Amino acid sequence: MRETNPNFMNGVPELLILRLLQQEEMYGYEIVQAIRDRTDAVIAAGEGVVYPVLHGLEGDGALKSRRRTVNSRSRIYYSITPAGRRRLADLSKTWTNLATAIQTML
Repeated sequence: MRETNPNFMNGVPELLILRLLQQEEMYGYEIVQAIRDRTDAVIAAGEGVVYPVLHGLEGDGALKSRRRTVNSRSRIYYSITPAGRRRLADLSKTWTNLATAIQTML
């Protein structure tokens, strides 16, 4: 029986979101833009991807949220929790190992 990586790309948005929120508190659309900008548009995760990941991470205790009003606009800002930092460390290790293996093949 062959072993596969069924979650090969599934963890990418989660990894990127946790990494961004490790650096600073952000709101949803700001995260969408940051992913696009910081990957030179190689990765474009829209709101339909980002918001479900945010809600899932918050439900798992990896993120917390708070509502803030900025320039008369109410936004929900997300920040990483200690559990989220541990999750980020685990995901980072997995993706580093995977990227190394792919680079070896290339």
